[in-house]
Amino acid sequence: MIAARLHNRSGAASLVYEDAPMPAAQEGEVLVRVHAAAVTPTELQWSPTYVTRTGEPRPLPFTMGHEFSGEIHALGPGVSDLARGDAVFGMNDWFRDGAQAEYCVARATEVARKPVTVDHVHAAATPISALTAWQGLIDRAQLTAGQRVLVHGASGGVGIFAVQLARRRRAHVIGTCSAANADLVRQLGADRVIDYRSQRFEDAAGHVDVVFDTVGGDTLDRSWSVLEPGGRLITVAASAGKSPDPRVRAAFFIVEARRTQLEEIARLIDTGGLRVVVGAVFPLAEARRAYEEKPARGKAVLTIVS
Repeated sequence: MIAARLHNRSGAASLVYEDAPMPAAQEGEVLVRVHAAAVTPTELQWSPTYVTRTGEPRPLPFTMGHEFSGEIHALGPGVSDLARGDAVFGMNDWFRDGAQAEYCVARATEVARKPVTVDHVHAAATPISALTAWQGLIDRAQLTAGQRVLVHGASGGVGIFAVQLARRRRAHVIGTCSAANADLVRQLGADRVIDYRSQRFEDAAGHVDVVFDTVGGDTLDRSWSVLEPGGRLITVAASAGKSPDPRVRAAFFIVEARRTQLEEIARLIDTGGLRVVVGAVFPLAEARRAYEEKPARGKAVLTIVS
């Protein structure tokens, strides 16, 4: 099969479009024929990209990308609730080969039936971003109606879903983004939009109950000052996991694949409760370009099967 594989730690420059061994589904797993796979540029900075679960260096080369949409090609032993040909979307384990290939393997619990109202490209852009927003705002922050939430990077892949899910929780939503994306963020449900290039969010947002950060760095550092007493800061910025600040490490989390949440996300998409935004589409052969040219909004997606 053909895959986009990373050959060393030099970033997207080491991605090669090439033949790769065909994977096989083991106990409790499914083999997915991938139609589309999304791009998460920060994956190039994550520890699981380069080490095994036990901390040893991962063998090179390996396939990038961990969210996908496609169809079940084969079932491993013990999988009885899915069938060959089922259209599914999901994300597979960070420590295994990813989905930027003609085929990928995932645990059956890491996939759900694809939403029927969107194509594979839009479905592929959903799992990591929507699950991250869900697990950050609902599971970890326990956001409730009437609370004020500040979403940093509101027009990005995760931020787009965070704004919508916060709105569905009947929270007061404030989003930071560039002026060019302000109208989109308002359409998604933000009560107020702050142009981070022209205005300091500390001056414009006031105090909030929850900060949901997808940016990191100075934005994360400054965000503690806007929290109400007892407020919660959640961050998914890659650098936060290794921060020397225990507050930052406690605020950081890495998303997990959960089928029940994927099923609810698919239901919300199909009933009009969630909108998926795709920023750019590239063929798999242009995977390197997709990592280097981050779209101004949403995610980039690679097409494998048209």
